[in-house]
Amino acid sequence: MNRQPSWIAPSILSANFACLGEEINNVLSAGADIIHFDVMDNHYVPNLTIGPLVLESLRKSGIDSTMDVHLMVKPVDRLIGDFLEAGADIISVHPESTEHLHRTLSLIREGGAQAGIVFNPATPLGVLGEVIDLVDLVLIMSVNPGFGGQAFIPQSLNKLADARSIIDSQDRPVRLEIDGGIKAANIADAAAAGADTFVAGSAIFGSDDYAATIAEMRAALRTVA
Repeated sequence: MNRQPSWIAPSILSANFACLGEEINNVLSAGADIIHFDVMDNHYVPNLTIGPLVLESLRKSGIDSTMDVHLMVKPVDRLIGDFLEAGADIISVHPESTEHLHRTLSLIREGGAQAGIVFNPATPLGVLGEVIDLVDLVLIMSVNPGFGGQAFIPQSLNKLADARSIIDSQDRPVRLEIDGGIKAANIADAAAAGADTFVAGSAIFGSDDYAATIAEMRAALRTVA
């Protein structure tokens, strides 16, 4: 088993965009490990968020934390180079967003970033076995992508466990991330199913005390053997 140390990844989708740089610095100071950067195009998903210029601006402001860019856009290949240049460390794509998934994942890795693949609640894992050698991160969506603040879909735990089995068959580290409705009350369940990276948006940014919320999540994670 190649289980990685647990990472908590606040999703800036739920941050205050009027002071985004300050919000990111605050959650990092509060104990977050990486930042989850949600990109939506009002085409692949019914919402419109931010693009590479925002990431570039954050880098120029001095934010050097790991940026986990989740591209919910279609077609996706055109934007990969822009996000690589802007400073993305991890770029994750949905199989439905590209005609040639192998090529897309290769573009990301050849550009110097880690490549991730994202599975929506109704997307089967079948393609994962075909590209696992090109994947550094597997992201299981526990809500339908497009909006923050949605309720966790319990069936996602079964998909997490299945993805963990596929990852554990590999002789190299691959992270398993969960995104959607994650909070202190269910983060341990996700960890027990195999996740090691936990995206939390409204649970963190909607709280009054970022540090206390992250500490509560870590305490829950420590209960999982």
